[in-house]
Amino acid sequence: MIAGVGDFFDAAGQFFSNLADIRWGALALGLLCFGTYLTIRSRAFYNVLRAAYPTERIEFKRIWGAYIAAYGFNNVVPARGGDVIKLFLVKTSVPNSTYPAIGASFLVEAGFDATMGAFILLFAFTQGVFPKPPDFSKLHAFDLSFFASHPRFLLFLLTALAVGGLLAFALLSTKVKAFWARVRQGLTIVFDRGRYFREVWLVQLGGWLFRFAAFWFLLDAFHIGGSVKNVLLVLGVNAVAAVVPFTPGGAGVQQAFLVKVFAGTATGATVAAYSVGQQIAIAAFSLAVGFVALVTIFQFRSFKEVIAAGREHREAEKASALQ
Repeated sequence: MIAGVGDFFDAAGQFFSNLADIRWGALALGLLCFGTYLTIRSRAFYNVLRAAYPTERIEFKRIWGAYIAAYGFNNVVPARGGDVIKLFLVKTSVPNSTYPAIGASFLVEAGFDATMGAFILLFAFTQGVFPKPPDFSKLHAFDLSFFASHPRFLLFLLTALAVGGLLAFALLSTKVKAFWARVRQGLTIVFDRGRYFREVWLVQLGGWLFRFAAFWFLLDAFHIGGSVKNVLLVLGVNAVAAVVPFTPGGAGVQQAFLVKVFAGTATGATVAAYSVGQQIAIAAFSLAVGFVALVTIFQFRSFKEVIAAGREHREAEKASALQ
Protein backbone atom coordinates (compact mmCIF):
# COMPACT_ATOMS: atom_id res chain seq x y z
CA MET A 1 0.00 0.00 0.00
CA ILE A 2 1.25 3.52 -0.90
CA ALA A 3 2.79 5.41 2.01
CA GLY A 4 0.28 7.89 3.33
CA VAL A 5 -2.77 5.96 2.13
CA GLY A 6 -2.08 3.22 4.65
CA ASP A 7 -1.52 5.84 7.35
CA PHE A 8 -4.85 7.42 6.47
CA PHE A 9 -6.76 4.15 6.92
CA ASP A 10 -4.88 3.42 10.15
CA ALA A 11 -5.93 6.82 11.45
CA ALA A 12 -9.50 6.18 10.30
CA GLY A 13 -9.50 2.95 12.28
CA GLN A 14 -8.27 4.86 15.32
CA PHE A 15 -11.08 7.37 14.87
CA PHE A 16 -13.85 4.76 14.68
CA SER A 17 -12.48 2.86 17.67
CA ASN A 18 -12.62 6.07 19.76
CA LEU A 19 -16.11 7.26 18.82
CA ALA A 20 -17.27 7.03 22.44
CA ASP A 21 -14.59 9.52 23.53
CA ILE A 22 -15.69 12.28 21.18
CA ARG A 23 -17.24 15.37 22.76
CA TRP A 24 -20.35 15.42 20.61
CA GLY A 25 -21.52 18.84 21.78
CA ALA A 26 -18.26 20.46 20.69
CA LEU A 27 -18.38 18.51 17.41
CA ALA A 28 -21.91 19.78 16.69
CA LEU A 29 -20.88 23.37 17.45
CA GLY A 30 -17.85 22.98 15.21
CA LEU A 31 -19.95 21.79 12.28
CA LEU A 32 -22.51 24.53 12.87
CA CYS A 33 -19.74 27.13 12.74
CA PHE A 34 -18.32 25.52 9.62
CA GLY A 35 -21.70 25.63 7.91
CA THR A 36 -21.96 29.32 8.84
CA TYR A 37 -18.50 29.89 7.38
CA LEU A 38 -19.54 28.37 4.05
CA THR A 39 -22.75 30.40 4.01
CA ILE A 40 -20.88 33.67 4.56
CA ARG A 41 -18.34 32.71 1.89
CA SER A 42 -21.19 32.06 -0.52
CA ARG A 43 -22.55 35.54 0.27
CA ALA A 44 -19.22 37.08 -0.74
CA PHE A 45 -19.37 35.10 -3.98
CA TYR A 46 -22.95 36.29 -4.50
CA ASN A 47 -21.71 39.88 -4.22
CA VAL A 48 -19.09 39.15 -6.89
CA LEU A 49 -21.82 37.93 -9.24
CA ARG A 50 -24.07 40.94 -8.51
CA ALA A 51 -21.23 43.24 -9.52
CA ALA A 52 -20.69 41.30 -12.74
CA TYR A 53 -24.41 41.20 -13.61
CA PRO A 54 -25.98 44.28 -11.97
CA THR A 55 -29.14 44.24 -14.09
CA GLU A 56 -29.96 40.55 -13.58
CA ARG A 57 -32.09 39.09 -10.81
CA ILE A 58 -29.93 36.58 -8.92
CA GLU A 59 -31.37 34.43 -6.13
CA PHE A 60 -29.00 34.03 -3.21
CA LYS A 61 -30.39 30.61 -2.27
CA ARG A 62 -29.31 29.21 -5.64
CA ILE A 63 -25.79 30.63 -5.31
CA TRP A 64 -25.62 29.27 -1.75
CA GLY A 65 -26.83 25.86 -2.95
CA ALA A 66 -24.26 25.73 -5.75
CA TYR A 67 -21.47 26.77 -3.39
CA ILE A 68 -22.38 24.20 -0.73
CA ALA A 69 -22.93 21.38 -3.23
CA ALA A 70 -19.54 22.03 -4.86
CA TYR A 71 -17.75 22.11 -1.52
CA GLY A 72 -19.37 18.86 -0.44
CA PHE A 73 -18.46 17.13 -3.70
CA ASN A 74 -14.85 18.39 -3.50
CA ASN A 75 -14.52 16.59 -0.17
CA VAL A 76 -15.18 13.18 -1.71
CA VAL A 77 -13.56 13.46 -5.17
CA PRO A 78 -10.00 14.54 -6.05
CA ALA A 79 -8.76 17.44 -8.19
CA ARG A 80 -11.61 19.78 -7.18
CA GLY A 81 -14.21 18.06 -9.33
CA GLY A 82 -16.91 19.96 -7.47
CA ASP A 83 -15.90 23.16 -9.23
CA VAL A 84 -17.38 21.73 -12.44
CA ILE A 85 -20.70 21.32 -10.65
CA LYS A 86 -20.45 24.83 -9.25
CA LEU A 87 -19.73 26.29 -12.70
CA PHE A 88 -22.85 24.72 -14.23
CA LEU A 89 -25.21 25.45 -11.31
CA VAL A 90 -24.11 29.09 -11.04
CA LYS A 91 -24.22 29.59 -14.82
CA THR A 92 -27.83 28.40 -14.93
CA SER A 93 -28.71 30.51 -11.88
CA VAL A 94 -27.53 33.83 -13.34
CA PRO A 95 -29.64 34.94 -16.33
CA ASN A 96 -27.71 35.85 -19.49
CA SER A 97 -24.40 34.79 -17.95
CA THR A 98 -21.50 33.10 -19.73
CA TYR A 99 -19.16 30.33 -18.69
CA PRO A 100 -15.98 32.47 -19.05
CA ALA A 101 -17.39 35.19 -16.77
CA ILE A 102 -18.65 32.74 -14.16
CA GLY A 103 -15.37 30.82 -14.24
CA ALA A 104 -13.39 34.05 -13.81
CA SER A 105 -15.56 35.04 -10.84
CA PHE A 106 -14.23 32.01 -8.95
CA LEU A 107 -10.81 33.68 -8.87
CA VAL A 108 -11.97 36.71 -6.89
CA GLU A 109 -12.07 34.75 -3.63
CA ALA A 110 -8.38 33.90 -4.05
CA GLY A 111 -7.36 37.42 -3.04
CA PHE A 112 -8.47 36.97 0.55
CA ASP A 113 -7.24 33.36 0.67
CA ALA A 114 -3.76 34.43 -0.49
CA THR A 115 -3.37 37.25 2.03
CA MET A 116 -4.73 35.27 4.97
CA GLY A 117 -2.85 32.14 3.90
CA ALA A 118 0.45 34.01 3.81
CA PHE A 119 -0.10 35.25 7.36
CA ILE A 120 -1.08 31.81 8.64
CA LEU A 121 1.86 30.02 7.01
CA LEU A 122 4.28 32.66 8.30
CA PHE A 123 2.98 32.02 11.81
CA ALA A 124 3.05 28.24 11.39
CA PHE A 125 6.65 28.14 10.14
CA THR A 126 7.83 30.22 13.13
CA GLN A 127 6.43 27.84 15.76
CA GLY A 128 9.15 25.21 15.47
CA VAL A 129 6.71 22.31 14.94
CA PHE A 130 5.64 22.91 11.33
CA PRO A 131 7.72 20.99 8.73
CA LYS A 132 9.87 23.16 6.48
CA PRO A 133 9.44 22.74 2.68
CA PRO A 134 12.75 20.76 2.32
CA ASP A 135 11.36 18.23 4.84
CA PHE A 136 8.07 17.66 2.99
CA SER A 137 9.57 14.67 1.18
CA LYS A 138 10.07 12.91 4.54
CA LEU A 139 6.38 13.02 5.41
CA HIS A 140 4.22 9.94 4.89
CA ALA A 141 2.02 11.51 2.24
CA PHE A 142 2.60 10.08 -1.23
CA ASP A 143 1.54 13.07 -3.35
CA LEU A 144 3.37 15.68 -1.25
CA SER A 145 6.46 13.51 -0.80
CA PHE A 146 6.62 12.76 -4.51
CA PHE A 147 6.54 16.39 -5.60
CA ALA A 148 8.92 17.48 -2.83
CA SER A 149 11.37 14.79 -3.97
CA HIS A 150 11.01 15.71 -7.67
CA PRO A 151 11.04 19.53 -7.86
CA ARG A 152 11.96 19.54 -11.56
CA PHE A 153 8.94 17.42 -12.40
CA LEU A 154 6.75 19.72 -10.28
CA LEU A 155 8.09 22.76 -12.17
CA PHE A 156 7.48 20.99 -15.49
CA LEU A 157 3.93 20.02 -14.44
CA LEU A 158 3.03 23.54 -13.33
CA THR A 159 4.46 24.99 -16.54
CA ALA A 160 2.60 22.44 -18.66
CA LEU A 161 -0.66 23.19 -16.87
CA ALA A 162 -0.21 26.93 -17.34
CA VAL A 163 0.63 26.57 -21.05
CA GLY A 164 -2.20 24.07 -21.50
CA GLY A 165 -4.64 26.47 -19.87
CA LEU A 166 -3.61 29.33 -22.14
CA LEU A 167 -3.89 27.13 -25.22
CA ALA A 168 -7.30 25.90 -24.13
CA PHE A 169 -8.50 29.49 -23.72
CA ALA A 170 -7.28 30.34 -27.20
CA LEU A 171 -8.62 27.21 -28.90
CA LEU A 172 -12.00 27.12 -27.17
CA SER A 173 -12.76 30.74 -27.92
CA THR A 174 -13.48 31.60 -31.54
CA LYS A 175 -13.67 35.28 -30.62
CA VAL A 176 -10.71 36.01 -28.38
CA LYS A 177 -11.61 39.63 -27.63
CA ALA A 178 -15.15 38.68 -26.65
CA PHE A 179 -13.81 35.88 -24.49
CA TRP A 180 -11.48 38.16 -22.53
CA ALA A 181 -14.24 40.74 -22.20
CA ARG A 182 -16.37 38.12 -20.48
CA VAL A 183 -13.48 37.13 -18.24
CA ARG A 184 -13.10 40.79 -17.26
CA GLN A 185 -16.83 40.95 -16.56
CA GLY A 186 -16.49 38.14 -14.02
CA LEU A 187 -13.76 40.16 -12.28
CA THR A 188 -15.72 43.45 -12.29
CA ILE A 189 -15.77 43.91 -8.52
CA VAL A 190 -11.95 43.67 -8.32
CA PHE A 191 -11.63 46.93 -10.28
CA ASP A 192 -13.70 48.78 -7.66
CA ARG A 193 -11.34 48.44 -4.69
CA GLY A 194 -13.69 50.01 -2.16
CA ARG A 195 -16.58 47.76 -3.10
CA TYR A 196 -14.33 44.70 -3.26
CA PHE A 197 -13.02 45.41 0.24
CA ARG A 198 -16.51 45.96 1.69
CA GLU A 199 -18.48 43.27 -0.10
CA VAL A 200 -15.90 40.53 -0.58
CA TRP A 201 -12.77 40.84 1.56
CA LEU A 202 -14.49 41.90 4.79
CA VAL A 203 -17.32 39.42 4.25
CA GLN A 204 -14.78 36.63 3.77
CA LEU A 205 -13.02 37.78 6.93
CA GLY A 206 -16.28 37.37 8.82
CA GLY A 207 -16.60 33.86 7.42
CA TRP A 208 -12.99 33.10 8.34
CA LEU A 209 -13.74 33.93 12.00
CA PHE A 210 -16.43 31.24 11.98
CA ARG A 211 -13.97 28.84 10.36
CA PHE A 212 -11.52 29.65 13.14
CA ALA A 213 -14.22 28.91 15.73
CA ALA A 214 -15.15 25.69 13.92
CA PHE A 215 -11.64 24.23 14.23
CA TRP A 216 -11.41 25.40 17.85
CA PHE A 217 -14.49 23.32 18.69
CA LEU A 218 -13.26 20.38 16.59
CA LEU A 219 -9.92 20.38 18.41
CA ASP A 220 -11.84 20.30 21.70
CA ALA A 221 -14.14 17.54 20.41
CA PHE A 222 -11.17 15.24 19.76
CA HIS A 223 -9.25 16.16 22.96
CA ILE A 224 -6.40 18.04 21.26
CA GLY A 225 -7.46 21.31 22.87
CA GLY A 226 -8.65 24.49 21.23
CA SER A 227 -6.27 27.46 21.33
CA VAL A 228 -5.23 30.27 19.01
CA LYS A 229 -1.93 28.54 18.25
CA ASN A 230 -3.48 25.13 17.60
CA VAL A 231 -6.18 26.51 15.31
CA LEU A 232 -3.66 28.54 13.29
CA LEU A 233 -1.50 25.43 12.91
CA VAL A 234 -4.51 23.47 11.63
CA LEU A 235 -5.31 26.26 9.18
CA GLY A 236 -1.68 26.21 8.06
CA VAL A 237 -1.96 22.49 7.38
CA ASN A 238 -5.14 23.11 5.38
CA ALA A 239 -3.37 25.79 3.34
CA VAL A 240 -0.62 23.33 2.36
CA ALA A 241 -3.14 20.56 1.61
CA ALA A 242 -5.08 22.89 -0.69
CA VAL A 243 -1.99 23.27 -2.88
CA VAL A 244 -1.96 19.51 -3.54
CA PRO A 245 -5.59 18.75 -4.52
CA PHE A 246 -4.94 15.23 -5.82
CA THR A 247 -6.88 13.57 -3.00
CA PRO A 248 -10.37 14.47 -1.71
CA GLY A 249 -10.03 17.28 0.81
CA GLY A 250 -6.26 16.81 0.89
CA ALA A 251 -6.57 13.41 2.59
CA GLY A 252 -3.15 11.97 3.40
CA VAL A 253 -1.38 15.33 3.31
CA GLN A 254 -3.45 16.63 6.21
CA GLN A 255 -2.89 13.49 8.29
CA ALA A 256 0.88 13.53 7.73
CA PHE A 257 1.16 17.18 8.74
CA LEU A 258 -1.15 17.01 11.75
CA VAL A 259 0.67 14.01 13.23
CA LYS A 260 3.94 15.96 12.92
CA VAL A 261 2.54 19.27 14.20
CA PHE A 262 0.77 17.88 17.28
CA ALA A 263 3.34 15.22 18.17
CA GLY A 264 4.21 17.00 21.43
CA THR A 265 0.66 18.11 22.26
CA ALA A 266 -1.24 14.81 22.50
CA THR A 267 -0.72 11.07 22.13
CA GLY A 268 -0.25 9.61 18.69
CA ALA A 269 -3.61 7.83 18.90
CA THR A 270 -5.41 11.05 19.82
CA VAL A 271 -3.80 13.01 17.00
CA ALA A 272 -4.53 10.21 14.52
CA ALA A 273 -8.18 10.13 15.56
CA TYR A 274 -8.46 13.90 15.19
CA SER A 275 -6.59 14.05 11.89
CA VAL A 276 -9.14 11.79 10.23
CA GLY A 277 -12.14 12.51 12.45
CA GLN A 278 -12.38 16.21 11.70
CA GLN A 279 -12.00 15.52 7.98
CA ILE A 280 -14.67 12.81 7.97
CA ALA A 281 -17.03 15.00 10.00
CA ILE A 282 -16.64 18.03 7.72
CA ALA A 283 -16.87 15.90 4.56
CA ALA A 284 -20.01 14.08 5.72
CA PHE A 285 -21.65 17.29 6.92
CA SER A 286 -20.91 19.32 3.78
CA LEU A 287 -21.81 16.44 1.46
CA ALA A 288 -25.15 15.93 3.21
CA VAL A 289 -26.04 19.63 3.15
CA GLY A 290 -24.86 19.89 -0.46
CA PHE A 291 -27.00 16.93 -1.51
CA VAL A 292 -30.07 18.43 0.20
CA ALA A 293 -29.39 21.68 -1.69
CA LEU A 294 -29.19 19.79 -4.99
CA VAL A 295 -32.50 18.05 -4.39
CA THR A 296 -34.52 20.92 -2.89
CA ILE A 297 -33.17 23.90 -4.83
CA PHE A 298 -32.06 22.46 -8.19
CA GLN A 299 -34.31 19.38 -8.36
CA PHE A 300 -31.44 16.97 -9.08
CA ARG A 301 -31.48 13.52 -7.48
CA SER A 302 -27.73 12.83 -7.50
CA PHE A 303 -24.34 14.41 -8.15
CA LYS A 304 -24.02 12.14 -11.19
CA GLU A 305 -27.21 13.60 -12.63
CA VAL A 306 -26.06 17.19 -12.25
CA ILE A 307 -22.70 16.38 -13.89
CA ALA A 308 -24.53 14.84 -16.87
CA ALA A 309 -26.86 17.84 -17.10
CA GLY A 310 -23.87 20.18 -17.01
CA ARG A 311 -22.18 18.31 -19.84
CA GLU A 312 -25.34 18.44 -21.96
CA HIS A 313 -25.78 22.15 -21.26
CA ARG A 314 -22.20 22.90 -22.28
CA GLU A 315 -22.55 20.93 -25.52
CA ALA A 316 -25.80 22.72 -26.31
CA GLU A 317 -24.11 26.10 -25.83
CA LYS A 318 -21.25 25.08 -28.12
CA ALA A 319 -23.72 23.96 -30.80
CA SER A 320 -25.72 27.21 -30.63
CA ALA A 321 -22.49 29.25 -30.85
CA LEU A 322 -21.58 27.53 -34.13
CA GLN A 323 -24.91 28.29 -35.73
